[in-house]
Amino acid sequence: MINSQKKKTGVVAPKRFVQRLKKQNELFRSYMHQDAHGFLNFLLNELVDILEKEAQAAKNEAETSSSSEKTANGSKNPQANGVKKEPLVTWVHKNFQGILTNETRCLRCETVMARDEAFLDLSLDIEQNSSITSCLKNFSSTKTLNAEDKFFCDKCCSLQGAQKRMKIKKPPHILVIHLKRFKYIEQLGRYKKLSYCVVFPVELKLSNTVEDADSEYSLFAVVVHVGSGPNHGHYVSLVKSHNHWLFFDDENVEMIDESAVQTFFGSAQEYSSNTDHGYILFYESLGANNN
Repeated sequence: MINSQKKKTGVVAPKRFVQRLKKQNELFRSYMHQDAHGFLNFLLNELVDILEKEAQAAKNEAETSSSSEKTANGSKNPQANGVKKEPLVTWVHKNFQGILTNETRCLRCETVMARDEAFLDLSLDIEQNSSITSCLKNFSSTKTLNAEDKFFCDKCCSLQGAQKRMKIKKPPHILVIHLKRFKYIEQLGRYKKLSYCVVFPVELKLSNTVEDADSEYSLFAVVVHVGSGPNHGHYVSLVKSHNHWLFFDDENVEMIDESAVQTFFGSAQEYSSNTDHGYILFYESLGANNN
């Protein structure tokens, strides 16, 4: 619907959107609380599936039409067998997809094995009184694999100790960062919400994780979890639109100062009356190649 709007910006009524969502996934049909990050993953992957099916249907229709025309003109379809299909790149991929490189270096033979994998968002471990920059450094730091964690080296043909690290090879246009605020605590036998203070700047430089030059990003939206525990709570959002920050709380929308964004970093002390914490961050690339 948004795509077919005649206006430059499309709008779908939230009620209609939620109705469609409930139809697509029974998880969202009850009044149980659902995780915003799980919802985001479902939404992006479902959109990709729908767009790929629509594109394939349109392609099949075009090929059928073309084949009929050629048959009518007495020529055969010259389509070659065994041609590898290129994966469809949807607008979801163009906006959200980046590429990670998983590098593993054998400590015995020094062979480095690299494996690329696509991602639509990054989930980062968090610590008290930290920042997004330090969380990203930790994400891409070198980790040693030994004892039970040894990996099988193809060159040595045996299990070996290794060093492993994850780097962002191709940063996405829209960088979505999920802060892992819900952690399973063994002693408690349940999940606990981490209310840690994690500073997320309005302007972010990806300098320590990308192989090329610095990638600069600008914050344009924050999903905030309100509540002290993982099994209940409320979500509100902050969105930057036309250089103004807006605060969304269900049907209530109000304009706020940019300085108010920092009140959602988290709590500097473990026990605090503040339960409004940034949970999912949306950054837009300031790169020259992006529209």
